[in-house]
Amino acid sequence: RLEHYTFSRPLHLLKYGRIHFALTAALALVAKSASAFTIGTPEGLAAGTTGGGNGTVVYPTTNEELITYLNSSEPLVVVLNKTFDFRGTEGTTTEPGCRPQYTRECIAKNNGFKSQDVILQKGGMANTGGCDNGTETTVTYDRAALKRMTVKGDKTIRGIGKSGVIMGKGMTLNGHNIIVQNIHITELNHHLVWGGDAIYIQGTDNSTTPMKNIWLDHIKISRVGRQFITTYKASTDSMTISNSDFDGNTDYSASCDGHHYWSFIFYGVTKFSMLNNYIHGTSGRSPKIGGDSAAKVVAHVANNFWGNNSGHSFEIGSNAWVLAEGNYFTNTRMPLYNKDEEGALYAASSDDQCSSLLGRSCVANELVSSGNFSSRNGETALETIKTILTFVGYTSSSAQTSDSEQQQQTTQSSDSAEQTEQQDYTPGTAKPSSETTQSSIQATDIENVWAKTIDNFGVGKLD
Repeated sequence: RLEHYTFSRPLHLLKYGRIHFALTAALALVAKSASAFTIGTPEGLAAGTTGGGNGTVVYPTTNEELITYLNSSEPLVVVLNKTFDFRGTEGTTTEPGCRPQYTRECIAKNNGFKSQDVILQKGGMANTGGCDNGTETTVTYDRAALKRMTVKGDKTIRGIGKSGVIMGKGMTLNGHNIIVQNIHITELNHHLVWGGDAIYIQGTDNSTTPMKNIWLDHIKISRVGRQFITTYKASTDSMTISNSDFDGNTDYSASCDGHHYWSFIFYGVTKFSMLNNYIHGTSGRSPKIGGDSAAKVVAHVANNFWGNNSGHSFEIGSNAWVLAEGNYFTNTRMPLYNKDEEGALYAASSDDQCSSLLGRSCVANELVSSGNFSSRNGETALETIKTILTFVGYTSSSAQTSDSEQQQQTTQSSDSAEQTEQQDYTPGTAKPSSETTQSSIQATDIENVWAKTIDNFGVGKLD
């Protein structure tokens, strides 16, 4: 469709041969450029997600084009090969805000770190989360970060190299079958609580229908005012978050130590897999799962790396059922928030109950220089987990993988990608899979693999 492209002349001039030739050349260039990458195959609950599939491949060049493409009802592969900076494009607001007690205490400490003030929500201080024992102050924020872009269904958003960066604006996913891969979302009023969520998911059809097939892969999120990822209301019943970098290092933190506190909130009717991610520099809610009266959250959290967390990682509330296995914690003060008693978590250890309930063994979590991580209502968690075949069928080969094997597999993967291109595989298409193939990266190696991943975002090399 011609409206996918921006031309310097009106489309009616295409009847002239010179312009028609230019269009043909442009289309050929798009096809040639797109053949340089493939999307891959999602694991976990998002298996089978195809995103934009065989839809038109588009390269937005302006903020306005990016917003338009993402909000289109047509299948698209939206390729980001530049930085889209929304800061200052929608103006700033200065208004009364909240200075919570923890920020006043941070100022008094004078320890070299800064805390966050709070943007007031409807109902004022008494109804604003994060405004603990608040006093009035003045806050100034960039409005673009509070108005997220809408991403409709059948979309692939794919960054090239490390050039696909979105600054100053997050996104609301509002449709089925969406892939977000290899982009970096950052600079969302990180000095203020409620300054902006990077990715927000609350279902489609006015938040009444759970979204299906959502794959967030090889993304990086940093310097946000609120959450990396938020789910709410109808949310999604088949999401995978994989191979991603969640960076909590910040100039402003509610914990007054340069670590971001507001990291993930999974509310709503949500089912998700969280696999092979690197979560670091946080101090809380990493993730928070359940705790809302309308929530019904079932999660499989496997083979992730938590590092340098000064507060708590898991915060499990009511109406949550979680299986955590094969994860690695280092320098994490409180892997599990210990002041809650609700919710159900099975934290795999040497005392493995999975065999009797799931028909397979679970991989034990490993903790180094970290606090306690033990099950809470573990059998209840597994009783719910066993109703989801993808979780039951999970297998991990990572324990047997050495560095040399990983290098060999990377080479084989590259060879496979070249063969795929030679076979005219359509770029931007994720191949559906009837079974889940798990990553061969050990959780203990994720930080090292991340450090060596220099050509794209997240954990591990993309083609």
